[in-house]
Amino acid sequence: MTTYLSSPAAADAVVTAGARPSSRASTRTSGRVPLARLVRVELRKSFDTSSGRWLLASLGLAAVLTTGAIIAWAPTSQLAYSQFTLAIGVPMTIILPIIAVLSVTSEWSQRSGLTTFTLVPHRGRVVLAKAVAAVLVTVPATAVAFAVGAVGAVGNVVGTMVADVPSVWDQSLVDVGYFAAGQTLLLLVGFVLGALIRNSSGAIVAYMLYGFVVPGLLAFLAFNQDWFADARPWVDARYSQDALLRGELAGDGWSHLAVTSLVWLVVPMVVAVVKVLRSEVK
Repeated sequence: MTTYLSSPAAADAVVTAGARPSSRASTRTSGRVPLARLVRVELRKSFDTSSGRWLLASLGLAAVLTTGAIIAWAPTSQLAYSQFTLAIGVPMTIILPIIAVLSVTSEWSQRSGLTTFTLVPHRGRVVLAKAVAAVLVTVPATAVAFAVGAVGAVGNVVGTMVADVPSVWDQSLVDVGYFAAGQTLLLLVGFVLGALIRNSSGAIVAYMLYGFVVPGLLAFLAFNQDWFADARPWVDARYSQDALLRGELAGDGWSHLAVTSLVWLVVPMVVAVVKVLRSEVK
């Protein structure tokens, strides 16, 4: 049986109605971009740039320089394995948070945020993927740390041979775990500052203030004011974080770390996420 349409409008309606099921099917099959894929993209964005690769390579260079400096100028009483690892950890506390800062602020400094949030309109998932990728940056950094440990071991042996003193191996796997946890906390601080300020230069300056200027001022205040000496561990986040890096955190130190992390890390992270979700992307 043949059906004839009485008007062009009716023909258009039939064509439109026939096209609807296929559009619904494509919508159902498309879905959201998997979080694992977003994390892979963010990791690639962190290391595909020359700045990211140079920052990671600078960890190895800093390890060699600090090891040579300790061998050349450190007193013989300080030629212990822990001194090499702690000295090498100083540039890591600067470089890793900067990598985290750049991974967040790139969307605004390079004006790619509009494209990113258009392709993935759920900003919370993008921020989560960036946070996971920032933490996973510790994987290649851990590989570099193992190489750094090898350099430190060689430096420890060479230094003690030159000074004619016995080698001191005063670190265990537990100390390595504490060191990695401390580095991860500092990396997350850089990530939060990047999400909060969303400007590379401003976030890096803010991290330098957090990591070096503010702790120095608080230490000076605690040294000169007895009333603040007992309160400092509850206020100064770097006080507990440095103890964690050295593997010396015990007793009330864990409570100090929890309180300062809540104030300096968790609360700013909530504020940063709310700002990212509500701000206008240009």
